[in-house]
Amino acid sequence: MFFRNLTLFRFPTTTKFDDLDNGLTECQLRPVGPLELSSRGFISPFGRDSDEMSHKRSDATWLAVGGEDKILPGSVVNDMLNKKLSEIEAKEGRKPGGKTRKRIKDELITDLLPRAFVKPSRTDALIDTGLGVVAVDTSSRKSGENVVSEIRRALGSFPALPLNAEVAPRSVLTGWVAGEPLPEGLSLGDECELRDPIDQGAVVKVQRMELQSDEITKHLESGKQVTRLALNLDDHVSFVLGEDLVVRKFKLLDGAVDELESTERDDLRAELDARFVLMAGEFRRLFTVLEGALKLSKAEA
Repeated sequence: MFFRNLTLFRFPTTTKFDDLDNGLTECQLRPVGPLELSSRGFISPFGRDSDEMSHKRSDATWLAVGGEDKILPGSVVNDMLNKKLSEIEAKEGRKPGGKTRKRIKDELITDLLPRAFVKPSRTDALIDTGLGVVAVDTSSRKSGENVVSEIRRALGSFPALPLNAEVAPRSVLTGWVAGEPLPEGLSLGDECELRDPIDQGAVVKVQRMELQSDEITKHLESGKQVTRLALNLDDHVSFVLGEDLVVRKFKLLDGAVDELESTERDDLRAELDARFVLMAGEFRRLFTVLEGALKLSKAEA
């Protein structure tokens, strides 16, 4: 259970979570209805067979938002719609108008929904109450905001906002590749994205390359700026940080995983608990480093 991406939101550290578990229970995922397209709600982070709606260790809480979506391909609906419209045109000698098209399409969807396949989904989130940060396991800002909205629904009020930096992230990333000193513990990886700052300018994506090389230097000298950068935190975490402040390709390295493998556990739940504790600790350490380097704004109470 290791997150792969981190879309981050900040909230005031004074936020109360005393009634969280009751709210999660009230907002559990319910099966999608016969005439519904989708359903969202909380599930147990330990799986849908568990009754535990959250898992807390120190300041870190693990939540999971589940979803059920009806699979109703637009091509299928449109094909059936066109057949219906052709039948009407042949029978009445005229093409149906816009209102008729919409009515028939709505009727087709209503007829198809109860027979549509259901696709389950799951998105995990880590709430660090000490940092005042929510980390959602997604690279999509929209998906992250949907999870935060579910937490807000469970709590009644949750003033979490997308992460914001007081300095331009691309200027910091560009400086690191250009040779400016990195924060203690951070080192460059082997991947970056460089963009020309003008609209519709050139984009260069580099992978598996030494970043402090003559080739990269030439791109920087031509005015390109770094918008995504692979980094390592000691020998514990590798990740790609974007100018949008989304952490992608988050991965615990051998230095961290060795600690996990050095302890013995008898069951799956204990294993998941150990993994969560490890990941939460490494995330806290990473966020603290990035907070100082990028001057990440605090959330106002």
